[in-house]
Amino acid sequence: MAGELPDRADVVVVGGGVMGTSIAFHLAEAGVERVLLLEKDELGSGSTCKAAGGVRANFSDEVNIALGARSLEAFARFGDRPGQEIDLRRVGYLFLLETAEQIEHFRESTELQNRLQDTGGLPTRMVSADEAVALAPIVAPEGLVGACFSPTAGHCTPESVVLGYASAARRLGARLVTGCEVLGIDAVGNQISVVRTSGGDVRTRTVICAAGAWSAQIGAMVGVDLPVVPLRRQIVVTEAVPGLPPRLPMTIDFSSTFYFHREGPGLLVGLSDPDEEPGFRLSRTDAWIPRLTTAMARRAPSLLDVGLTGGWAGLYEVTPDHNALIGEDDTVSRFLYATGFSGHGFLQGPAVGEVVRDLYLDRTPFVDVAPLNAARFRTSGTRTERNIV
Repeated sequence: MAGELPDRADVVVVGGGVMGTSIAFHLAEAGVERVLLLEKDELGSGSTCKAAGGVRANFSDEVNIALGARSLEAFARFGDRPGQEIDLRRVGYLFLLETAEQIEHFRESTELQNRLQDTGGLPTRMVSADEAVALAPIVAPEGLVGACFSPTAGHCTPESVVLGYASAARRLGARLVTGCEVLGIDAVGNQISVVRTSGGDVRTRTVICAAGAWSAQIGAMVGVDLPVVPLRRQIVVTEAVPGLPPRLPMTIDFSSTFYFHREGPGLLVGLSDPDEEPGFRLSRTDAWIPRLTTAMARRAPSLLDVGLTGGWAGLYEVTPDHNALIGEDDTVSRFLYATGFSGHGFLQGPAVGEVVRDLYLDRTPFVDVAPLNAARFRTSGTRTERNIV
């Protein structure tokens, strides 16, 4: 076990990905004492290090727009606060669209984003198919009716973001302990009293669940329903692709979910596999490759002649409406959670760290996250995010 496990903490954060480390940093920065983060493996070893690294604010839900925009600002200043180079490439986000319905949907979400976000003079905009191909020359225009482009979005390195938050949290006095699995959470009445771990017991009155795909199990320890299921997603990296523009956007073919961005001289490539069944499988398979090559043949056929250098499998943490769970339980005192981001957790990590800090300190967050409370599934119903792949 890396790090000494204290017998008492004011706050125990469960999960050492971008969400957990961001929360630990923001709490420690705000002066909260005895912040303890527990990670059963290594920091960033869950969903975060397997993420594609895209960062954006173009969503159909105004809460997601606010979280994405706030996080983009934080990523832009990451070298100063918390102090880490993250290889941020603000090359833009390009959604390729094939139907009038998609055009109308993205026009609506773009208008909403531009109305809510201070874009600094570079607003998200609808573009023609010709302009989309000019931005991403490997794209074949056949079938495209237009696109949506967010020039200030882009991608960065997830592992570096985790390192930055973790290092800064430690400097500010938080303890981050790896190789330490949470085995149970004891409560007296509705008051949390002890977190039981593979390294011993820790007395605390506050637990923050940021355990990603494993969050349902953590919630169940205190009788809280966090409807999060794991879903494998796979990514491959290509060999060098000749002629790639230096500012190739993060590009998503919305109909097929095929996406790519530059990774050195090649591309990082992914796609959503609708045949994938929920589960904790992390092995790589080739079952999804025919679907990927079909999408490539239609949208970027030149890539069919490019070899692959590697790839990996990771887990999405999916909720019934593909929107996050952020809040504090109303039955168990001081059990907070930030999970279930359904593929857009990495890009919202900075902002969610702020929000959870404020919820813990009983401050008003910069955005009202009440609509994302887990209780919505038994009261108000779902809140669907549409701009996802």
